[in-house]
Amino acid sequence: MQPYELTVAEAAEAVRTRTVSPVELVNSALERIARVQPRLRAFTAVTADRARATARQAETELAEGIHRGPLHGIPAGLKDLIDVAGLPTTASSRVRNGHRAQTDSTVAARLASAGTALVGKTHTHEFAYGLTTPQTVNAWHPERVAGGSSGGSAVAVAAGAAAFALGTDTGGSIRVPAALNGVVGLKPTYGLVPRHGVTSLAWSLDHVGPLTRTVEDAALVLAALVGHEPRDPASTPAPAVDYRPGPGTDLTGLRVGVPGNYYFDHVDPEVEAAVRRAIGRLEELGARLVDVEIPMTRYIRATQWGLMVPEATAYHERTLREVPDLYGTDVRVLLEAGELLSAGDYLRAQRARTLMRQAWQDMLEAVDLIAAPTVPLTAVNVGRTSVTWGDGSVESVPEAYVRLSAPANLTGVPSLSVPVGLDAAGLPIGMQLMGRPFGEAALLRAGHAYERTGTALGPPRNRPRSPGGPGAGGRRPSRRRPVVAPNRPRRRWSRASRCGCGRCVLVGIGAPM
Repeated sequence: MQPYELTVAEAAEAVRTRTVSPVELVNSALERIARVQPRLRAFTAVTADRARATARQAETELAEGIHRGPLHGIPAGLKDLIDVAGLPTTASSRVRNGHRAQTDSTVAARLASAGTALVGKTHTHEFAYGLTTPQTVNAWHPERVAGGSSGGSAVAVAAGAAAFALGTDTGGSIRVPAALNGVVGLKPTYGLVPRHGVTSLAWSLDHVGPLTRTVEDAALVLAALVGHEPRDPASTPAPAVDYRPGPGTDLTGLRVGVPGNYYFDHVDPEVEAAVRRAIGRLEELGARLVDVEIPMTRYIRATQWGLMVPEATAYHERTLREVPDLYGTDVRVLLEAGELLSAGDYLRAQRARTLMRQAWQDMLEAVDLIAAPTVPLTAVNVGRTSVTWGDGSVESVPEAYVRLSAPANLTGVPSLSVPVGLDAAGLPIGMQLMGRPFGEAALLRAGHAYERTGTALGPPRNRPRSPGGPGAGGRRPSRRRPVVAPNRPRRRWSRASRCGCGRCVLVGIGAPM
């Protein structure tokens, strides 16, 4: 095994016991970047000199008996929305050409304090306003999309170019690329991880979180990021929590909610089968499955767009007027659409979110977490724009990818995506676990227990692409009945819900709740 293949936990133990040095870790990651970057294009900038200097400093500190913790000397990437003093923050956009950050973002400063070695800034869909990250490609198949908007971070981790990376998540932008690239992605509770110094897409929906190879790694990185930050108005003081899951797999007493609506509607059969098998594995570990009904589903898409679109347009108001041609066409159209929404539209979306949060809080009183697909389909071919479902309804690729992840942004609850299998084309499938606000420990415990059963995916660089069926690594199909009957009526999307117009997506918000 090469040093770049080590997980964060493995690398931390190797550094602590002096079996691998930080310099060896960083050099191995940089060599890996040199090999995969021409094909995958995950990074906007590679900070080799900076990373090597940090690694040398870490070695000196360790020789003097100074150990900063499990991230000391670990190579990492940061999404190119996250400020690092002296480095460009381009948001993968021509609008930001020439921009350099003057100070560190809070999360960058905290990782630096933990001794992390920054190997580069990773690509984002322009200004995080998209679900494909066209600058890079999927780590498992170069003709498939990486997902977004934190596509570069997910690809870097999956390819072994960084032990972990940070991303941002406004509607699914950590969890979508994590699912499509077979890595772990954690969107924390709203306000748990500070966003000061991070370029915003929509301030009331934005989250910062880690992408890692294992659930344990996600816990280690999360622990370094949390803590109140007065410069982020949304930052919430939270009690000290040991996020690192224990070694056991016993989930006895854990109540896992299985949605009877919404989350298994318009989902690829292979994705549904793999996720239901994973839920069955949680039950085998002792969890009790509970049927739940997701509330207010008819308002989810309209509320997400009704908040995100005007907030994004407000952020870009000046540059949209001064240099509109520097934006990519897809992003510019969305920003211009935001100018069509009225204050009344935005307030109705705020009202819907308030009611939705309360409804989810009520639902989560009956269960400890909810298990569902992260995305309804695996990575599509680059350039594909729409999905046609079995009932003939058509959905755009971005709408399909955001549909199952957006509720956690609207409600602010934590959501963890874990790999649970491969489809027939050898592409990863993800399951998301959602829990109560500040309930990350429960998600990490369940995800880690599932992972320890040996059903998690290995990295793409070590796995042949085989035409095996759905499920994780050739497991036999489960014979237990589906948790929710698969022949339940499928919902048809209305024409308005498929329309990209800012006003159309708000249809229904003003109706009685």
